[in-house]
Amino acid sequence: MGNREDLLAGARRCLEEKGYLRTTVRDIASAAHVSMAAIGYHFGSREALLNQALFAAMEEWSAGSGRLAGQGDSTEERYADTWDRKIRDFGEMRWLWTASVEAFVHAQSRPELLAVLAEGQRRNRRMVAAALRGVPVEEVSEEDVRSLGSLHIALLSGVMVQALTDPATAPTGRELTQGLRAMAELLDKPVPTDG
Repeated sequence: MGNREDLLAGARRCLEEKGYLRTTVRDIASAAHVSMAAIGYHFGSREALLNQALFAAMEEWSAGSGRLAGQGDSTEERYADTWDRKIRDFGEMRWLWTASVEAFVHAQSRPELLAVLAEGQRRNRRMVAAALRGVPVEEVSEEDVRSLGSLHIALLSGVMVQALTDPATAPTGRELTQGLRAMAELLDKPVPTDG
């Protein structure tokens, strides 16, 4: 590996061990066995390097267990299984989810990072909506992107925070599908009138 690849590998190790906010330039250089100046030369800044390492880890997760392809005989069982796998990932890959939350918090004072995160969120909404509908990404409707995609991403973020905060009481995939069904039933009920 060259210095650039060594730095990415070192940054990932630091994210796993120290998180996004506590990782220093010295930590990354030490983990990569290169000089601190190499970070500036190859990436411009500690933040740019950490972002690239974090985004690569997120893409790796998404390409693997992050996909919407659960097991089961019905769509509901498959969706529940998908959530059960995601919830397990939140515990097994705690470092990844904690680092992503830290990056989000850090981005609130870094417009360039916020723009990158926002673009990733838009892309994820589209991919999720396409996967849920079973159509290619280029064929998914904007309505589905804004509704299905947004709902799934909102669920993902909320369930992640619940699983990281209190893993013992995090919802199961079955509970989430039951909750979605109950919410759909509530939305179908007529509004009571004062009489």
